[in-house]
Amino acid sequence: MSNILVELSNSLAAAAEKAAVSTLLVNARRRMPASGIAFASDLVLTADHVIEQEDGITVLLADGTEASAKLAGRDPGSDLAVLRLDGKERSAPAEPAVQASIGQLVLALGRPSNAGIEASLGVISAMGGPLRTPRGSIDRYIRTDATPYPGFSGGPLVDAEGKVVGVNTSGFGRGVVLTIPAEYAWKVAGQLARSGSVKRGFLGVRSEAVELPETAQKELKRTQATGLLLVSVERKSPAEAAKLIVGDILVGMDGQPVPDHDALFAHLAGDVVGKSVPMEVLRGGQPQVFMVEVGARP
Repeated sequence: MSNILVELSNSLAAAAEKAAVSTLLVNARRRMPASGIAFASDLVLTADHVIEQEDGITVLLADGTEASAKLAGRDPGSDLAVLRLDGKERSAPAEPAVQASIGQLVLALGRPSNAGIEASLGVISAMGGPLRTPRGSIDRYIRTDATPYPGFSGGPLVDAEGKVVGVNTSGFGRGVVLTIPAEYAWKVAGQLARSGSVKRGFLGVRSEAVELPETAQKELKRTQATGLLLVSVERKSPAEAAKLIVGDILVGMDGQPVPDHDALFAHLAGDVVGKSVPMEVLRGGQPQVFMVEVGARP
């Protein structure tokens, strides 16, 4: 009879070995190096807060080759950055996982020194979002009990098959270590590689959360306890151009409920700048839809 613990141990070791090929060392700060993930053969995804210099950046590949790199783009709000390898050196791209689940076994990996890959075992303990942070906001996050050793920021959290579940970072302050889910991180990385930054939407309103009475919820034909009361609308803003007014209660955007500020920030963090988006409001207790062309946050 096979030993199930030996099988599990061997599977995790194989997962670490597979992911190690795409886990890189990023040397872009005065203190110890950080880690990164091969997003493409010539692109490295890492944490933005570990990029303290834009010149003289080097990346150590899994085979021990050192390559110079330049900053392709950074997004402090999500604490993600992308580097582009300068020369002919290339790395095997990581494979993102399709989904993650609470209770799932995961490995936090890092390459914080020339000595090689390091790993820490844990489980996914929580998933949530959106989340506002001192650096901005992130659409979704994962929390694990895997130990984030020094230099692990920018490295991957991987599943038992060696696929990347997300990007680990300690850059949100106050000793908080979070993992940015791969689906979201890959999306941001793609934008950074193309344009160097991530545009975030701007409506030009100030709002406060309010409770919706049962009569209003009946008019909406759904259960939604709260919405956002518009307390000011900036002149010449996208909201004013769409005829939104003070006193409107924003309850939905692009077909999705907007019960609070976090939900609104999540919608505006997507690829919506320059697009005309339907916004559902309650005006005088009656639902109305206004098309708003979302601007770019200054």
